[in-house]
Amino acid sequence: MAAIEVDKLRVRYGQRTAVDGISFTVEPGEVVALLGPNGAGKTTTVETLEGYRLPDEGEVRVLGLDPHAEHSRLVGEIGVVLQRGGVYPVMSGARALKLFASYYDSPRPPAELLSLLGLEEVADTPFKRLSGGEQQRLLLALALVGRPSVCFLDEPTAGVDPAGRVVVRDVVASCREEGVAVLLTSHELDEVERMADRVVIIDHGKVRAAGTAGELAGGQEVRFSVEGTLPLGRIEESLGAKVLAEGSSYRLQGVTDPAVAARLTALLAEEGVTLTDLRVGRERLEDVFLRLVAGEEP
Repeated sequence: MAAIEVDKLRVRYGQRTAVDGISFTVEPGEVVALLGPNGAGKTTTVETLEGYRLPDEGEVRVLGLDPHAEHSRLVGEIGVVLQRGGVYPVMSGARALKLFASYYDSPRPPAELLSLLGLEEVADTPFKRLSGGEQQRLLLALALVGRPSVCFLDEPTAGVDPAGRVVVRDVVASCREEGVAVLLTSHELDEVERMADRVVIIDHGKVRAAGTAGELAGGQEVRFSVEGTLPLGRIEESLGAKVLAEGSSYRLQGVTDPAVAARLTALLAEEGVTLTDLRVGRERLEDVFLRLVAGEEP
C-alpha cells in the first residue's frame, strides 16, 4: 500500500479550480517533491492530504486513511514542517521539543533531535531570536519528534545556510532509510535534485510531468564560455540548437547528442574564438521545470 495516494483530486474555491484532477503516489521510504510555480495548487494539495481541506472530487489517502474523516487517527502518524511559524516566539527549542514530545506515547528524545539538527548550542534561545535557518531546522525536529510514518515538508531548506542544508539533506536521507514517506515542496530545485527520488511538476492545477529528474531531462546539455564575440547565427544554424545567454556563459537548448560539443569546439576554432569553459551533462531540473511551466511538452 502506498503511504500517500492522490487519485484524480479536484479542489475548487468558488468558480476557480485550484487542483484539477491530479494523481500521484508516495511509497514508504520514498522522497517525492511536489513542484510548481506559485498558485499551481501545491499548498491546496498538501493541505488536503493533511486533512485540512475536503476534495471536491477524487480521493486522497494517507496510510490508507481518509485525512479529513479519520484525522484523529492519522494526526499522530504524520509530521509537518510549515514554511514559517508554528512555535511560540519566546519559547526555546528545547522547551518546544519537550512540549511536542509530551503529545506522543513514544517520542524521540528532544536531546537526540537537537543533536541531529545541529541545534545544541542554541537549544535555550527563544525561537524569535534564532536565525531563519535555525528556525527551519527546529521545525524539522518538531516534525520528527513523534516518529512519523509520513512527513510533509514545506520549503525545508528555505533560509538555511549551506552547512545547515547538508544537515537537512542528511535528515531527509535518514527518513528514507527508516521507511518514512516524505512529500516536500520547494522552489530550491538544486536541493530537490539532491533530496528527492521523484518529482511531480504541476501547473494550473494539473500534472505536467512526473518521474525522476533523469527521466524528465530532455537529454544532454552543453554549457560554455568564450573570450571574444560569439558567432551566434553560425552556431545556431550549424548545430541546429538555440543558444541561450546565461550571465557570462551560454547554453545550447534542445541538444540530445553529446557529440555536438565536439562540433561546437571545431566551429569556435574556425572562427578564432577562444573557448574558456565547456561542460556537458544532463539537463538540470531547473531547466526542465522552466521548460514545462512555459508550456513545452515533457
